[in-house]
Amino acid sequence: MAPAAAKPGRLAPGDSVAVVSPSWGGPHAFPHVYDHGLAVLRSWGLRVVEYPTTRASPAQLLAEPARRAADLNQAFADPAIRAVITSIGGDDSIRLLPLLDEAVIAANPKILLGYSDATTLLALVRRLGVVTFHGPSVMSGISQVAALPPVFGQHLRQMLFEPSASYVYPRFETFSEGYPSWHDPGAVGLINSPQRDGGWHVLQGSGRVTGELFGGCLEVLDWIRGTHAWPDREEWVGRILFFEPSEEKPTPIQVERILRSFGVLGVFDGVVGIAVGRGRDQLAHEADAFKQSILSVVAGEFGRSNLPIVANLPFGHTDPQWVLPLGIRAELDIDARTLRLVEPWLT
Repeated sequence: MAPAAAKPGRLAPGDSVAVVSPSWGGPHAFPHVYDHGLAVLRSWGLRVVEYPTTRASPAQLLAEPARRAADLNQAFADPAIRAVITSIGGDDSIRLLPLLDEAVIAANPKILLGYSDATTLLALVRRLGVVTFHGPSVMSGISQVAALPPVFGQHLRQMLFEPSASYVYPRFETFSEGYPSWHDPGAVGLINSPQRDGGWHVLQGSGRVTGELFGGCLEVLDWIRGTHAWPDREEWVGRILFFEPSEEKPTPIQVERILRSFGVLGVFDGVVGIAVGRGRDQLAHEADAFKQSILSVVAGEFGRSNLPIVANLPFGHTDPQWVLPLGIRAELDIDARTLRLVEPWLT
């Protein structure tokens, strides 16, 4: 099993937080959406610190991974920075891996929050021995917090400001997929029409399991296989794997191929449960095929027919989404349909 991870400190009003763009240049492309997200952070009493590449153009960021990495290194090295929050996702933060100062990052535990392509960074920093946080980014999730159910804003603030010894994740009665066109400044902060949340879908298993959370975007997890961000075989033992598909909607055969690779690497031999996030923009038959692909590999090909697997959980590329801390122990109760953190996630 992997050693326990260092827990970052909780946020408090007046703290400084870094906002970085480790992948796509969303703040440059849609500054009104980005600035609205910054306003939310400031409304919580936080001081926002930006870096040279935070508002750089997509073309600049694509051409200069070293500058992006330098900003991340500086954010972790600065003792005044209490959290590092991604502006948005993308598809090439993997290029930063050989450029990051791992000694500096490991020696300066602080909140790292993001999802989608940020999975690369979350996984690496967890491997360096620091708890990381899979959750909304500035432009997608935080910018829209006022349009989402109030319980989401309460959840987000508790996860960042108010850790406790035990925490049961909230139920969101509705969810939304995507946002009105970001090309329209009048739609800033808005979400697409809410839909009724159908709740947990139990694919197999029963009872309760407890393990350390680890995971992220399914396709990005696939990209980092073979890099030093990917856990060793023994690190999977006793973990709860969570994953969710991106808005690109991987096909059933793509899902099967990804999970087959995970299985060969020993993931399903070690984990005690799997939590699957809701797929964005999936039609009913696509959602069914997605879940069937998971079962056909995990239970069928690798014989883990008793491994608890639940799907349709609120994290990833739909809103509102849970903040899931990589490196913190959680209890997954299949029968009660609850996920509970069983230790504090921040100091």
